[in-house]
Amino acid sequence: MIKAYVLVVTNPGATRDVVKAVSDITGVVEMHEVMGPYDIVIEIEVESLKDVPPILSDKIRSIPGIESTTSLVTFPEE
Repeated sequence: MIKAYVLVVTNPGATRDVVKAVSDITGVVEMHEVMGPYDIVIEIEVESLKDVPPILSDKIRSIPGIESTTSLVTFPEE
């Protein structure tokens, strides 16, 4: 199992809309609105490392209102 954490910066006032859009994405297991340099932390859980890039590039980064993302991918479990 592979986990990835996506730290999201949204445009002002867009956080709630982004949260709603992300909640429908397959692979997203948890999400939190946070305070600090990021607005949302998204936890993704997938079977394979190759499943992560399509979720990040095709689904999350294409959501209107997202200004930037930083992705942290865990090491595969042995």
